[in-house]
Amino acid sequence: MNRLVVFLSALVLCACASKEQPATAPQSSAFKIEYVQPVRVVQATGSVTNAEHLLKPYAGQVSTSEPEAVGFRKGGSVLIDFGRELQGGIEITRSIAGSHKAARFRLCLGESVSEAMSNVDADGTTATNDHSARDIDISVPWLGAATYGNSGFRFARLDLIDDDGQDVGIVAVRAVSRLRDIPYGGSFRCSNDRLNQIWQTGAYTVHLCMQDYLWDGIKRDRLVWIGDMHPEVMTVNTVFGNQEVVRKSLDYVRDNTPADEWMNGICSYSLWWIILQHHLYQWYGDKEYLTAQHAYLSELLDNVIGNIDGNKENYQSGRFIDWPSADLPDVIHAGLQALSVRALEAGAEMGGWLDDQALRTKCSDAAAQLREYTPDTAGNSQAAALLAIQGMMPADEAADIIIGNGPERFTSFMGYYLLEALAMAGRYDEALQLISDYWGRMIDLGATTFWEDFNYEDGKKAGRIDELPADSLFDIHADGGAYCYVGLRHSFCHGWASGPTTWLSRHVLGIEPVGVGFRNVRIEPHLGSLEWAEGTFPTPYGLIEVSHHKRPDGTIDSRVKLPKGVKRAK
Repeated sequence: MNRLVVFLSALVLCACASKEQPATAPQSSAFKIEYVQPVRVVQATGSVTNAEHLLKPYAGQVSTSEPEAVGFRKGGSVLIDFGRELQGGIEITRSIAGSHKAARFRLCLGESVSEAMSNVDADGTTATNDHSARDIDISVPWLGAATYGNSGFRFARLDLIDDDGQDVGIVAVRAVSRLRDIPYGGSFRCSNDRLNQIWQTGAYTVHLCMQDYLWDGIKRDRLVWIGDMHPEVMTVNTVFGNQEVVRKSLDYVRDNTPADEWMNGICSYSLWWIILQHHLYQWYGDKEYLTAQHAYLSELLDNVIGNIDGNKENYQSGRFIDWPSADLPDVIHAGLQALSVRALEAGAEMGGWLDDQALRTKCSDAAAQLREYTPDTAGNSQAAALLAIQGMMPADEAADIIIGNGPERFTSFMGYYLLEALAMAGRYDEALQLISDYWGRMIDLGATTFWEDFNYEDGKKAGRIDELPADSLFDIHADGGAYCYVGLRHSFCHGWASGPTTWLSRHVLGIEPVGVGFRNVRIEPHLGSLEWAEGTFPTPYGLIEVSHHKRPDGTIDSRVKLPKGVKRAK
């Protein structure tokens, strides 16, 4: 009996201790396969009968006595809507009716109705099969089911190419969704439903991009772009916590890029890699992981320092901040100056964490040298935001530029940093309005995930992406876009566009770690014009729960529940 008591007591002590220990090891998650029924037949043309049958529940097993099917003859076409953006393929099930010969169909997937109705390589179209095959000819077996395609899409069009003169019966067309099976630890709700939907849409956008690696997009740019990862990682931390796919992606690019070259061929992306390493250690305090980066980090920082000329950055290749500024050398210079300071100061602090005084000193000295010179912003919102975040120009001045330029100068990627600069200036209501205007307008146009880029002026005259294009309205997908994302090549699920999700949790809920490892947290809500806001936030120790309500006198009543191991900083 005494041994049993001792054993049980030890279990209790271990359990209590484990609750107070941070889960520094990243979480590894399996993928969940889900079959998704279409919610709407957008259009059925040609020789097609009973198209609405596709909306009925399907048991997942074809039968020799299938009572109903969609009838196709050559030239028949059906366009269906699954109701939300998905990553995966399409399962098509054929009935017993008609010839035993495999039926040949054309399958065209689209992130918009316009894309699903497009033709790859046709004159005047910008539709592609880049990165993922979304327009393919397929064979559907008689009395069987098969799965085709692997892309990002919401819409699917099925055209019968030939039929041997007989009806081809299709019992079901289902999307096969592939998504990481992970809970949404983070959450956000407030008195503005539009902001709630924006927060959730940003979270879902990044969730879809968390495939085998952390991709930039799920249709096009199924690649690991390190600079693009920074806002994605912020959202992963805000919503899902410590996930192994982040480190796997960081290590993948590190292992495929010598330290004397630039990641993804872009100098700023190597700077973002350094910044991400600093951020991860601040958040999770994993010394073992940071130590594994030590040698490469030191060489990379030497490369950065070697590209300083006096007190100015002087990178000779891969000069890039974001696409809308790609043709603006003064803006690129300002952005690279600010990012270089940020990366070098992060390197100095990591040198201290790694007990590498030489690294700490040379990074600190180089950063101080760069701080002696502040480039002109050229009136550009992105340049102003990056400089303000580094304290290289007054936040109020940057905010005036950003507000003056308005949502017309926002970009999906850099928009997050513009919002951060507004928060530094205390311009919370204006930031909330810009979130509502810019990201909310995508939702108004039918978006269920956020886009690679969005031209706000085009959005004012555009039709919805879930409707057939109208001659009287701008086709935001086919006729919009620029640079590498012209027209239908444009990705409509891009993780770098998720910035409002992080921003709302950080600034409206007011949750921010202090120091290393999330042992201390600052909670300073900024409701602005909102009446209330509440939510949760994942930490290495468990979830933080907060609820903020504005009193009649304008002060805020906050209720905070912290997990064991986390203390509130004063």
